[in-house]
Amino acid sequence: MFAGSMAVFVIIGAVILGLVGFVIALYNGLVKLRVLVEEAWSGIDVQLKRRYDLIPNIVETVKGYAKHEKETFEKIAELRSAAMKTESVEEKGKIEGELTSTLRTLFAVAENYPQLKADANFLDLQKTLQTIEEEIQGARRYYNGAVREFNLKLAVFPNNLIGGVLGFKNKEFFEADEAEKQNVKVDFSEKETK
Repeated sequence: MFAGSMAVFVIIGAVILGLVGFVIALYNGLVKLRVLVEEAWSGIDVQLKRRYDLIPNIVETVKGYAKHEKETFEKIAELRSAAMKTESVEEKGKIEGELTSTLRTLFAVAENYPQLKADANFLDLQKTLQTIEEEIQGARRYYNGAVREFNLKLAVFPNNLIGGVLGFKNKEFFEADEAEKQNVKVDFSEKETK
């Protein structure tokens, strides 16, 4: 009888140790993925800061040629400021979409000014911005991949039960806003009459 009771205790102990080991492995795996998501967001943040630093130079260069585009300049400044202040991934995605769209409009407006299009400083700024935009897209893909892995690990059974208890929550994707997906439409008809 003593041997039977001991075997039951050993089995129960092994099951408890197995569960504790599973929870520890799950926790460590989720922490690792969370750190990857944070690192990926840091990559996006670095590129966005580079972009924010470049925007005033672009605006000042265009202002020299297209002084009557005041509304566009003000909108860019407003969006840049809002994007720099927001912490929410979803909100930042929306603002970034609007900012990208407005910058595209600014560059489309620049097409109407041949001297500006030929300005070496403007061309250099435009090329730098294009490079940064490409790096933002790469960082976005990496971030969204890290978020996908984290969310998948958290969503599967039994991780979904234990992960919530351990305080883990799904991360938000950094998606392109609908405005960013649309082609830029510029109407020069009003400006030609001024």
